[in-house]
Amino acid sequence: MKFTSYISIAYLAIFLPAVILLYTILPKKVRPFVLLAASFTFFWFISEWLICYILISIVSIYLIALWLNKLKDKRNALVKEAENKEQKKAIKKKSGRNQLLVLLLGVLINIGILAVIKYSPFFFVNVNLFLKLIHSSARVSVPAFAAPIGLSFYSLQAVSYIHDVYKEKIKADKNIGRVALFMSFFPVIMEGPICRYADTAEKLWSGERLHYRNVTFGAQRIAFGILKKIVIADRLNIIVTTIFKDHEAFNYDGGLILLGAILYTIELYTEFSGTIDVVIGSGEMFGVTIPENFRQPFFAKSISEFWQRWHITLGTWFRDYIFYPVTMSKPMKKMTKNCRKKLGRDYGPLPASIIAFFCVWLCNGLWHGAGWEYIFFGMYHFALISLGSLILPLSNKLLAKLHIDRHKLPYKIFTILRTALLVCIGEMIFNSRGLHDALGMLKTLFTRFTFKSIFDGSVLSLGLDGHDIIILCVTLAIVLTVGILKERGKDPRELIASTPIFVRWPIYMLLVVYTVVFGAYGAGYIPIDPIYANF
Repeated sequence: MKFTSYISIAYLAIFLPAVILLYTILPKKVRPFVLLAASFTFFWFISEWLICYILISIVSIYLIALWLNKLKDKRNALVKEAENKEQKKAIKKKSGRNQLLVLLLGVLINIGILAVIKYSPFFFVNVNLFLKLIHSSARVSVPAFAAPIGLSFYSLQAVSYIHDVYKEKIKADKNIGRVALFMSFFPVIMEGPICRYADTAEKLWSGERLHYRNVTFGAQRIAFGILKKIVIADRLNIIVTTIFKDHEAFNYDGGLILLGAILYTIELYTEFSGTIDVVIGSGEMFGVTIPENFRQPFFAKSISEFWQRWHITLGTWFRDYIFYPVTMSKPMKKMTKNCRKKLGRDYGPLPASIIAFFCVWLCNGLWHGAGWEYIFFGMYHFALISLGSLILPLSNKLLAKLHIDRHKLPYKIFTILRTALLVCIGEMIFNSRGLHDALGMLKTLFTRFTFKSIFDGSVLSLGLDGHDIIILCVTLAIVLTVGILKERGKDPRELIASTPIFVRWPIYMLLVVYTVVFGAYGAGYIPIDPIYANF
């Protein structure tokens, strides 16, 4: 049995039901080991011998965390025995330095493995390009490594665990099984979300029995995720692949390039969020609350807000472990203090924030992939967010002068559409085949923009017919309706659950039948591989 996606027969019809059955029939004490065994089995199915990488990560953070705890206990004991404040201060300083070195060792092991496997080929390719540029005949061999699926996700989870132990937000866990299950829980291992130890570890290991509500609500979440993935994303994959692959050969105009960018953004959202729905639904069945990764991102009114709603767990990881440490460092605090005196209250904090944003978005771009197009993608968002921060005070003054209320519906709609357009351009860069390709598409978008190819019937020659377009529009309307309800603070699942059984079950059956009938599979359709699993 080989898993290529959470939205596969192997996972949904065989693996997940088998784990649920075993979990249900076995005693409470055994259930955590059922999840642990299932997780390692699942990882073996998707990566085989590459399971060794996650085992190294688990063992390293387990030992590093215990080491940190030991240093803290030793520090506390010595502080108690100290005779004066100077001794206490010296003990704390030495202990703090030792703890930092141990933390850095743990980070080096986990991020080092990620860097070597994912980024060393990119580094050596660029070394060869530089040597060629200076007309040197020297060349270095470019290594090739087999990368396990989910490496980028569980590496960040590993760092968050040891960092939180270092900061004394949590205590080091002496139960290596609980650490291993936190790191390898099978629903999140491929595409996240990035979990925090304090939020999920105890619940995963509790072995609580299954509840009817959890199972039914989890199944509903899974069904909705499947709808988004195979009815929308897999169907859009045809036209998106055609536009991005052949835009130079067929000399597409800017209008068609923009359409491709918009459709790819929708494809990416429905594939990734659909998969996350399956992930969260799977966890919910076992009573585990996996953090949300999306919160109606296309209702965002700025790029900054968009990234607070899209891939939320990655954004909060970068916020907590890169942005805050950079802005709260002594040099940045000193800079902010000086800048406040010279630039005032509004602009004083901006230089430190912009430097921190640069670090975040450089890392964000590289996290998504080892390529210049991903760095460009990160710098694109860095520029937009930095520019937004710089002009915000001026924008507020201008709106006040023009008597424009930013809380009124027309202005909200304008900002939502503006943000969505900027996001789509960013995703066009993201999906390009390289930096040269990304720059070429941008050039076409801005120098040869016309709607001619959209309205002359050319779209229907790109792989989808009129029936496909109708199905897409209807399904997108369903997804939009669910998003509007959530944005208004209403849970569609709760609303459905509150209806009589003769209403509720036909809705469930209609969802399943609609997905089966209108799903994009069979001749002419190529299912998308998990997009974010590759990152």
